[in-house]
Amino acid sequence: MNQTLEKLVKEVNGGLAAAVVDLNNGLIVGAYHNIPYFTQSYVDAVGAASVDIFRGKTITAVESMMAAQRGNELKYHIKEIQMTTDGTYHFMAIVPDKPEYLLVFITRITTNLGSGWMATRDALKAVSPLCP
Repeated sequence: MNQTLEKLVKEVNGGLAAAVVDLNNGLIVGAYHNIPYFTQSYVDAVGAASVDIFRGKTITAVESMMAAQRGNELKYHIKEIQMTTDGTYHFMAIVPDKPEYLLVFITRITTNLGSGWMATRDALKAVSPLCP
């Protein structure tokens, strides 16, 4: 897993970090970064924040209301999110066939958005069989 994430970061101009997060508990399943100040505590906090974004109380409440209105079981509909900070892009996508896992890829803001998404989606194919 870590080698696949390292390849993702190194192959994209401006790549900084990548991780796969277990959305059930926020644990990091695999990670790679080239940022010296990214401590394990920081990486763990990013994992926990990812769970909040995709499975937090508020989003789960909205998903539950939608399911109730439609007469369906709870189903998480959000598959991808892009977040932009002052200096970075965060590409986040649910791993296909493994809906409890999330790939997070962080790049510099100079990275071409299309290239970032293309690399993220390609990496999802490689990461999927590596998830438990």
